[in-house]
Amino acid sequence: MKITGVETFHVKPRWIFVKVTTDEGITGWGECDLEGYNLVTAAAVDSLKDTIIGQDPRNIEYLYKVMYASGFYRAGGAVYSAISGIEQALWDIKGKWLNVPVWQLLGGKSRDRIRMYAHICGNIDYTERDEQECRDLLVENAKIKVKKGFKSLKTPFLCPYRHIETPAMVTRFVERIAKIREAIGDDIDLAVDFHGRVSPAMAPWLCRELEPYGLMFIEEPVLPENVDVMAKIARMTTIPIATGERKFTTFEYREVLEKQAATVLQPDVCHAGGISQVMKIAAMGENYYCSLAPHNPLGPLALAACLQIDTVVPNFTAQEHPTMEEGWDLGAVYLKKPFEIVDGYIEIPQGPGLGVEVDEDGIKENSYDGRWGTPTAFFKDDNSFAQW
Repeated sequence: MKITGVETFHVKPRWIFVKVTTDEGITGWGECDLEGYNLVTAAAVDSLKDTIIGQDPRNIEYLYKVMYASGFYRAGGAVYSAISGIEQALWDIKGKWLNVPVWQLLGGKSRDRIRMYAHICGNIDYTERDEQECRDLLVENAKIKVKKGFKSLKTPFLCPYRHIETPAMVTRFVERIAKIREAIGDDIDLAVDFHGRVSPAMAPWLCRELEPYGLMFIEEPVLPENVDVMAKIARMTTIPIATGERKFTTFEYREVLEKQAATVLQPDVCHAGGISQVMKIAAMGENYYCSLAPHNPLGPLALAACLQIDTVVPNFTAQEHPTMEEGWDLGAVYLKKPFEIVDGYIEIPQGPGLGVEVDEDGIKENSYDGRWGTPTAFFKDDNSFAQW
């Protein structure tokens, strides 16, 4: 079997699907979104395809290494994401060729269904609403998700947030979490995503104030580039620290683990190098007693790849998904049979490969030019940029 073609498709709201074709008629699909840089990522896929066309798609480890190391200089997020989408498609092809789900090739199942966690922010624009209104909307969304059967929820942080903030700002955010916890009770897991918006000066204070609310984890309490700083925060709180969405390949996770900067690892199958890399990261983490909660605020093909991993990995905790009202993240429009969440769980996939059948008509009807800008925030008093 030989690879004959590699294509990318920009689809709404902000995703890239990758299609790999073969001379035996077997087609594989993957996803390689890198929010804000999708045009660059698609160009990287186009550059990489010359490396793999004519090769046997079943030699996944070999082709990963060729794509990863074919250039003298190590690549950045756009190229790693491009590799990730292609690699997922190669696994899809191999599973279809053998007529088994990818999870069977990764070692077999460790569970019968996959625990999902839901976002409760919805489409709330925090900058255009007062604190009371934001809090009420989040509480209501949390109640709705619990009624739908979710056992795990996540909420974002207040933005923008200055390097040194006032006690009033801290109190407002902590009260928001307190109200959510009061509404959902103690039987529901609740995580908070700081999204790297908090400074090392403020993170310990916020973590201390949030400890009474029994959080599942705090995600990216500080920016992820300086692992030493994150490790320092981790030692100062009893709340589990999660990180990983902006880390690429096993090499970047090594430092996180050796310095014990996090106990919940969040590799993104669309960024970290693909399915094999996430499996290796999970195995590395298991040696440090870390759990795996794959990052995925993306589309249905990314979810399909994540579910294969989640089925196998023994140290899995919960799977993220964007919780879109339209259901696009579960495959509405894009998959002939979308995923279904029942009581907060998805049954393990049984179909060959990634276990999904792509609706190419849906792709054509919902394509766009790939231009999408990451939302930014500015401080109102001086119009300075709030980094995150």
